[in-house]
Amino acid sequence: MRLIERYLFRQMLGPSTLAVLSLAGVALLSQSLSALDIIVDNGQSAGAFLKITFLALPQLLSLVLPIALFVASLVALNRLQIEQELVVCFAGGMSRWRVISPAIRLACFAVLLGLLLNLWIHPLSAKAMRSEMFRVRTDLAATLVKEGRFTEPSPGLTVYAKTVASRGELENLFVFQERPGGGNVTFTSREGRIAQRNGSPVLIMREGSQQEFSKAGVLNYLAFDEYIFDLAPFMKQDEIVRYKVADRYLHELLFPDLTQAWERENRVKMLAEAHSRIAGPLYSIAFVMMALAAVLGGSFSRVGYGRRIALIAAGATVVRVVGFGVQSAAGDNAALNILQYMVPAAATAWAAKQVFRQKVSRFISMTRLRGHGAIAGAAT
Repeated sequence: MRLIERYLFRQMLGPSTLAVLSLAGVALLSQSLSALDIIVDNGQSAGAFLKITFLALPQLLSLVLPIALFVASLVALNRLQIEQELVVCFAGGMSRWRVISPAIRLACFAVLLGLLLNLWIHPLSAKAMRSEMFRVRTDLAATLVKEGRFTEPSPGLTVYAKTVASRGELENLFVFQERPGGGNVTFTSREGRIAQRNGSPVLIMREGSQQEFSKAGVLNYLAFDEYIFDLAPFMKQDEIVRYKVADRYLHELLFPDLTQAWERENRVKMLAEAHSRIAGPLYSIAFVMMALAAVLGGSFSRVGYGRRIALIAAGATVVRVVGFGVQSAAGDNAALNILQYMVPAAATAWAAKQVFRQKVSRFISMTRLRGHGAIAGAAT
C-alpha cells in the first residue's frame, strides 16, 4: 500500500477494533448473565463462571464482527468525507478503487478472521463449553448441600448443613436416606466435607451418629468418629455429553456419521450450519461495501449523509435478518443453502454498483477545493 492508502487503512482500523471490542463486550455481558444463573443454581465457583463465559467469546465474535465492521466503516468514512480528506484523494488523481481499497482490505482480513473463528476456534471452544456445562449440571457433589436449606439432590436422599465454610467444610450436617427395600437411615455429624475416593464422590462425616429403622421398625444406633458415605449411587451414570449442531467441526457437519440415529435425523440441519459457517464471514465484505455506498454512493454534501446512512443501515439490518431466515429455512430444505451465499453476494453487488455509479472528476474535485480555499481566504 502507498502512504495515503496506509493512512486511510489506519483511519478505519482503529474504529473497527474499538467497535468489535465494544459489541463483543456487550454480547459477553449478556452471555455471562445466563451463565451466572447456572453457576449459582449449581453452587459452582467463580472460576467455572469465567471459563464458561469466555468459552462463548469466539461464537459471539463471529456474530458481531460484520456488524462492528459496518458501524466502524460508517463512522470512519463519514468523518473522512465530511473533513474532505476523500475529496483531496480524488483531487490528487486517485481512482475510486484506490480510495476504497483500504476498506476492502480490512473487510478481507475480517473474512479470514471470521473463517478462522467459524471453522476451528468456535467448534473447539463450543465443545469445551458444552463439556464444562455438562460437568456443572451433573456435579452432584457440588450441588449436594446448600447452606441452611434442606435439599433433595436425588430421590430418597435429603441433606442439610447449617454452615458451608469457604473451603467446603460442612458444619452440623444432617443426611436422611430411604432404603430401596424399605426402612430409612439418618446421619447426623458435627462436621463433614465432600471428597473423592477412587474417582467417586464421597461425603466424609466426623463425630456423628447413625440411626437406622429397619423394615420391622427396629431402631439401630451407632456413634462414629468418621463415616464415609458413598455418593456414587446417586450420580447419573448413563448421561453423556451431547454436542449440538453448532458445536461441531466443519468436517463433522459435511460428513455426518449416518450410523448414528441423531446424525441421520439432523443431517440437513448440519449441512445448513456448515454452509452458514462459510457464508457468514462474507457479510463483512457486504457490510463494508454498503458503508462505502452510504458515503460515496451519491453526490457530495457539506451537511452530512444522515438520511443516506440511515437508509443503508436499515438495508443492512434487513440483509442480515434475511440471512438468518435463509439459514433457518435451509435447515429444512438443503436446496436453499445456495441462498446463504447469494444474500451477501447480492448485497455486495448492489453496493458496488452504487459506489462505482458516479465517476469522480478530478476537475470537479479541484474546483471544490479551490472554492473552499477562496471562501477561507475571504473569511480571513
